[in-house]
Amino acid sequence: MKIYSAEDVRRLVPMPAAIDAVRQAFLDLAAGHFVLPARQIFGDGAVLVMSAYHSPTGTAVVKKIGIALDQLPAIRATVIWTGAGEQIVADGTSITTLRTGAVVGVATDLLAPAESTRLAMLGTGAQAADQVRAVLAVRAISDVAITGRNLQRARTLVSALAEEFPAVKFAPGTSIDEAIGDADVICCATSSPTPLFELDALPARVHVNAIGAFRPTMRELPRSLLADASLVVVDRLEAALEESGEIIDAVNSGTLTPPDLVELGTALTTKPTPTARTVFKSVGIGPQDWAITAVLAAGPK
Repeated sequence: MKIYSAEDVRRLVPMPAAIDAVRQAFLDLAAGHFVLPARQIFGDGAVLVMSAYHSPTGTAVVKKIGIALDQLPAIRATVIWTGAGEQIVADGTSITTLRTGAVVGVATDLLAPAESTRLAMLGTGAQAADQVRAVLAVRAISDVAITGRNLQRARTLVSALAEEFPAVKFAPGTSIDEAIGDADVICCATSSPTPLFELDALPARVHVNAIGAFRPTMRELPRSLLADASLVVVDRLEAALEESGEIIDAVNSGTLTPPDLVELGTALTTKPTPTARTVFKSVGIGPQDWAITAVLAAGPK
């Protein structure tokens, strides 16, 4: 058995490698190469168990997540990966933030304007840094506005990321409308029960990623944005219809129908040409965890 700490995960799986691995995992998912049981949810979302089996390689991953939004870190997880005669146990908290950032990198690379230079990061929690890292890995971003309810936390995150990316201008703030008014890409990573902004606060052409609302009672995006968007992409339709508050609300209200939603693997295969506003909504699925752990299993390049 090999055991990987959070530091090991970060050292062995840089963000560009994570994005490449997650992109291929979604292509494999679209090709039918994963067996993907429904996520098990306990205690109103306090404990999650998710798994995935990759049939071409005969490898599987299982992840247990504990979520306590009133604590730091809010997510604590462990990942177990099994292959032919090999087993890996890895820090699942780092894998979760890394793979969630990576899938946003995949979606942003596919859907955001190629000339994007301005990113608005809404949320300052554990997921935020990898959201920024992922977007910077796929677009030549020069300006990042980081917005949260707590200005000091926004400043702390700005300070850490500015040291990591000295060529990028970072600015902290608490006004969402100011942050998103001229953004090319927006990342939402909050536990908000209500939409973070209104449609008229957005530029006419913008790509929005939303990864924070993972329960039916949560909503980061307004219904009007989902109605207005030229393309709404989800990681997996079944998961979005069961867990995403925004998608559930939009479908129940008649704003969207399930056929209006495009799975990321399908979008990667068909290569859409986005126009106007686009949305990517992710609740997270097992193949993302499998992808990151498979990179660990492959060892250093």
